[in-house]
Amino acid sequence: MDNRINSNSKNHLIIGGVDATELVKQYQTPLYVMDESAIRHKCQMLIKRFKHPQVNTEVIYAAKAFLTLQMAKLINEEGLSMDVVSGGELYTAIKGEFPPSRIYFHGNNKSHEEIEMAIQNHVGTIVCDNGDEVTRLLKHSWDGRLRIMLRINPGIEAHTHEYIKTTTHDSKFGLSIYDPKTMDLIKTIHDNPRLDFVGFHTHIGSQIFESESFMELARTVLSYIQALKIKHGILTKEMNLGGGFGVRYTQEDTPFSLADFFPKLLNLIVEESKRLNVDIPKVLIEPGRSIVAEAGYTLYTISGTKETFGGKRFVFIDGSMADHIRTALYQATYEAVIANDLKRPLSQDYTVTGKACESGDIIIKNIKLPKPLEGDILAVLSTGAYHYSMSSNYNRLLKPAVIFVSGGKSRVVVQRESYDDLLRHDV
Repeated sequence: MDNRINSNSKNHLIIGGVDATELVKQYQTPLYVMDESAIRHKCQMLIKRFKHPQVNTEVIYAAKAFLTLQMAKLINEEGLSMDVVSGGELYTAIKGEFPPSRIYFHGNNKSHEEIEMAIQNHVGTIVCDNGDEVTRLLKHSWDGRLRIMLRINPGIEAHTHEYIKTTTHDSKFGLSIYDPKTMDLIKTIHDNPRLDFVGFHTHIGSQIFESESFMELARTVLSYIQALKIKHGILTKEMNLGGGFGVRYTQEDTPFSLADFFPKLLNLIVEESKRLNVDIPKVLIEPGRSIVAEAGYTLYTISGTKETFGGKRFVFIDGSMADHIRTALYQATYEAVIANDLKRPLSQDYTVTGKACESGDIIIKNIKLPKPLEGDILAVLSTGAYHYSMSSNYNRLLKPAVIFVSGGKSRVVVQRESYDDLLRHDV
């Protein structure tokens, strides 16, 4: 049973207790729909299960997956911290009244302006990526000591798409734990009276289905913590294991249960810390996609179909790669349903394509659908992560509205763009 697909007596798709066809009447298409209750439920599960009697833990939301003012408020209400990677994400969090002390500022190339924004807003933790960033940071002024984490690269292979691997030895992110200069930089940070070195940040990639990858990550980082203690006498207080937990886009995806996995991970960290004779560090994780992906739906209106001379069948929708870039960018796969007639029998294979002037403007390749009719509503599933975040105005197309649904009610969190919005910065 696919818990992303619920219906009413009319065989219409129901999202958060609201009929998808009614959402389309009220808000038009294309339309990003986020099930607010599902997001909150996932946050509550993470807070509840990522706990251990011997370990101090913290759940940090990776804002790059999906961030609006209302999302910042939701994450704050649910008690999570937030990770931001740009001045724009930081600005959104601050304007969304998110407590700066619970913000972690990441990024591999922070500008002076972004660093200054973080300092002026009293951001809780700066995650430095490399030595140049540390040098750049120290050119600024602040009172007291600034909490610093260093992003390290443990070299662990994550079986995922090349573009979302982050710990290969040639990754643009972090410093290799196998490079002696990395430990020298840690000592420099630790010895600086203006900086408070608290620990390490790592992230091995995204959409990972192998829980053992995270076990290996924990063991590897703890071994490095031991080596740092032995060589320089530096004690590591915190260990951020990042995110990247896989989600279900199609029936072929097999994400592991986070609720079952977290107690095992924390038990391993306790046992390994004792074995290595290091203090048990505070353990942090940074889920983003796994919080919002499956809570998101994109609704489109079907305008027609076409069968080519070569026998390929296309379904045309009123969206495009401008609001759904992941298929073109990562060869990501998705599932979809006819939201206004869930019981219509499946017909044949189609390729769902949009209106952008690109042959690569593909939403879904080779999906078996019922016979599409003009005016049908196509709902693409699991689009809560990176779709709104990566949307663009390519071909001068307008960005869709974003709505939250919960308990049979809906509300706008991002208004649909108008043509006037499209020109607002033109001179």
